[in-house]
Amino acid sequence: MADSQFSSAPSPEHPMANPGYGKRSAPDQRPHTGEDFAHLLPRDAAVAAYVDGLCDGADISVKALAKALPYGQCAIRTTLNRLQEAGHLRRGSECVASGENLLWVTRTFFSRTARDNAWWAAFSRGDVPKEPQRATRSKAFILLAALGRTAPALSLSDRDCVALEPGVTEWLNRGATPPEILQALTTGLPSRVHHPAAFVATRLQNKMPPAREPQTVLRSLECSECRAPGTADALPGGKCGPCRGKPTRPAPTLPAQQVRAHARAVRAGLIPKSDRPRR
Repeated sequence: MADSQFSSAPSPEHPMANPGYGKRSAPDQRPHTGEDFAHLLPRDAAVAAYVDGLCDGADISVKALAKALPYGQCAIRTTLNRLQEAGHLRRGSECVASGENLLWVTRTFFSRTARDNAWWAAFSRGDVPKEPQRATRSKAFILLAALGRTAPALSLSDRDCVALEPGVTEWLNRGATPPEILQALTTGLPSRVHHPAAFVATRLQNKMPPAREPQTVLRSLECSECRAPGTADALPGGKCGPCRGKPTRPAPTLPAQQVRAHARAVRAGLIPKSDRPRR
């Protein structure tokens, strides 16, 4: 079957991986367009589009994809390696909390947006750089501007929304959802609100939720060829130095004379058996 005739729409019956494994979508991806994988070879683009349409947790192992797609396992394996080199995929491990225990699970991270090695290195540290966004109204501003629809007594001007925007943004940063913010601002209103902006500012301050504790990200990547773990900086393109054909330096060794000198020093510091305290 030709690649041009292959439909990349994922099957609703595609198998899921074991809990905690399978596909994981990378964060902050650009909106889907018809040109997402136009830079790839036809087969690679078809496989990438199929994987992109799968939900998180789907089994995207070589065997599972070979059963779902009209390509053999060797072809799928080659394509996944090329997707890794193109910046769409990385394999590795991540530490997740399970009750009071920490569990390392295998992850296959997929990004519709091609990422360079610096981005994947930041991602493995849990410090993903934000891409510049177009100048649009923030979620906080939109929530404030629509506040009067829920509670007419709290109708705000454009100037009021700009002044109160940082307070609502802080609520969002602390994990509050827009419905929770609306409820906090509109529940139990007095019979008359003389100064809506001042009233909203007071409620935003007095009902501010607690700050979330920062979470430590424990994540590592591994070579797509030999599965050796390593930092993202040591795995450009998803491969370690030896698998890229880069010679490795032998581990430094001490000269024989220095080793014997260390041994003599250790022996000289030992307490004779006859002088050791008895227990």
